[in-house]
Amino acid sequence: MIETLIVEDDPRLAEAHVLYTDRVPGFHAAGSVHSGREAMEFLRRERVDLVLLDFYLPDMGGLEVCRALRAAGLDVDVIAVTSAADTQTVRAAVAHGVVQYLIKPFTFASFRDKLERYAEYRDRLAPTGGETAQHEVDRAFSALRTSTGGPLPKGFSPDTLAIVVGALESASGPRSASEIAAAAGMARVTARRYLELLADRGTVERQPRYGGTGRPEHGYRLRG
Repeated sequence: MIETLIVEDDPRLAEAHVLYTDRVPGFHAAGSVHSGREAMEFLRRERVDLVLLDFYLPDMGGLEVCRALRAAGLDVDVIAVTSAADTQTVRAAVAHGVVQYLIKPFTFASFRDKLERYAEYRDRLAPTGGETAQHEVDRAFSALRTSTGGPLPKGFSPDTLAIVVGALESASGPRSASEIAAAAGMARVTARRYLELLADRGTVERQPRYGGTGRPEHGYRLRG
């Protein structure tokens, strides 16, 4: 289980986030606190893997909490759960090691998506006793950055999907199924199946274009 601490100054929201966390398979709410000081005290005495951190706390800001975590040598990941949506705060959060950013208000589906993507990232970087290859690191970070729309239909592999998404992220513009297949090292028909799935789910933008022989085809690129 991924032990999760909720840091939220509003007791009503804190209770809701505890309930939300326990509804996501693989996660357990280790507790909830309402200030930065309480968070640091809790983390020093209990094992926690993940902190869901509100950035507007009564005693310190979320970024101050992040700095305090690192200064104390606490090895814990942070997902910001906050109404702070200005670009400066978001960029600062990333610079302080925040792995996900969830803007209030949000639905349970959005909350669950962030946690599931974090769990996938964590799983892909689980200790193996050996070195990690570049493509494995890319796939792990891809899990954090790109939502693929929930559970996959029968016959689709999460690993193959992550490879296709990674190839799209590395592209400088729209790419055809053939180009993605070549970059990902798979058959064109396989790449096209996954690209069409992503397009149907709204993760990928599909654009008509013409190949070198004048034959119409589609170009695909990640939205956003």
